[in-house]
Amino acid sequence: MSAPTTFDDRPRTYEIRTYGCQMNVHDSERLAGLLEDAGYARADDGATPDVVVFNTCAVRENADNRLYGNLGHLRPVKESHAGMQIAVGGCLAQKDRDTIVKRAPWVDVVFGTHNIGSLPVLLERARVQEEAQVEIKEALETFPSTLPTRRESPYAAWVSISVGCNNTCTFCIVPSLRGKEKDRRPGEILAEVEALVAEGVCEITLLGQNVNSYGAEFGDRGAFAKLLRSCGQVEGLERVRFTSPHPRDFTDDVIAAMAETPNVMPSLHMPLQSGSDPVLKAMRRSYRQERYLGIIERVRAAIPEAAITTDIIVGFPGETEEDFEQTLHVVREARFAGAFTFQYSKRPGTPAAEMADQVPKEVVQERYERLVALQEEISWAENKKQLGRTLEVLVAEGEGRKDQRTHRMSGRAPDNRLVHFGLGEEDTETPRPGDMATVEVTYAAPHHLVADGPVRAVRRTRAGDAWERRTAAPKGVSLGMPGIGRPATPPVSSCP
Repeated sequence: MSAPTTFDDRPRTYEIRTYGCQMNVHDSERLAGLLEDAGYARADDGATPDVVVFNTCAVRENADNRLYGNLGHLRPVKESHAGMQIAVGGCLAQKDRDTIVKRAPWVDVVFGTHNIGSLPVLLERARVQEEAQVEIKEALETFPSTLPTRRESPYAAWVSISVGCNNTCTFCIVPSLRGKEKDRRPGEILAEVEALVAEGVCEITLLGQNVNSYGAEFGDRGAFAKLLRSCGQVEGLERVRFTSPHPRDFTDDVIAAMAETPNVMPSLHMPLQSGSDPVLKAMRRSYRQERYLGIIERVRAAIPEAAITTDIIVGFPGETEEDFEQTLHVVREARFAGAFTFQYSKRPGTPAAEMADQVPKEVVQERYERLVALQEEISWAENKKQLGRTLEVLVAEGEGRKDQRTHRMSGRAPDNRLVHFGLGEEDTETPRPGDMATVEVTYAAPHHLVADGPVRAVRRTRAGDAWERRTAAPKGVSLGMPGIGRPATPPVSSCP
């Protein structure tokens, strides 16, 4: 396929707008890589792109309204921009299929979660044939990690270890849209990790819909713990994270691998969803409160400094006040560093959408506010325990929205807490994104820490060198992913 150009022979430009979880964020990196491999160029900030790609999510109730609202706003832009194309992919595209073109006939391409590699061809076909192209595959066409990728960051990277999910949670539509779990072979994963480290990456996040069921497809129940330990042998890889595990599959060999592998970070995102045994049963979650709290207790015993976060759904059908109180009990016992809290919303096509005893909206709202207030109190108390601690922070871009105004820089501590730090007058070296800064915590808020004293030390890294090479690239060279609508907090799916 020849490189697409405009009438003045410049490359056609693109913009990707991403909604949802880390899977979608990483898929957008692949979509950007595919488009650039096909000759497209990233649109400059503020410019009208020739191609807009929506990478959608279907987890929340308002996902449909958000997409169609944005498509409506884009219609007059397309009408005034000759040759502009609009593509819709991701989970909502997999679910709605032809409905998208019926509701928004100005859309040019609809593609699903299993065939993201088809996007450049579908755009060209739509342009030549002058009609919408809808292509949804029922099974995975190509494992996404084999596709070209334009990484968003030169120092931190997602690495998919599996796609799809074998669980049947009654509130979740993801398995029907992403398909059954497909696992990559360990050698392929480690080869990708080693290649990323050779390029300067110092932190990787192992990614899967249910990471700790990894290995089920090829019959090795201990494969995930082995993979963590193998990552510990990769020279130059400083930080390893993973998301998201399922409590059903979270075994002691994983806890031991976390505790005994120095570059596996002391942070864990462990979805709870509900603290009530009857609700967990109705959700088809194959664990109960006692097992969940037992996992938390064993993680804390092995890794005392671990920061644990979670997902919680409020107002699942049939949830009583007593059920909700059990959720609050688990929150008090677990002392989560943070929680992504969701009000239950119906998803057509899920068993929970048809259940009786849907909880009234006003009751859900009141419970949600109580949960958020409790978790804020706990998060703040847990963060106050960090006061006076010395932390090595991986300096990052885009983590501190107020950094320019407050004259601070930002990054993540080993336990993934967000740290904003200032440079003192005596600081002679400014760290680069990808470098490590050693700082002392001077202030704690519920969702971040502040270190306003002088920086104790700056450790320049190969990752910082990689960032510097990218930012020093000549004008006109793509510097990475476009703005993709990242939420203010790290995107976390309500699954598993």
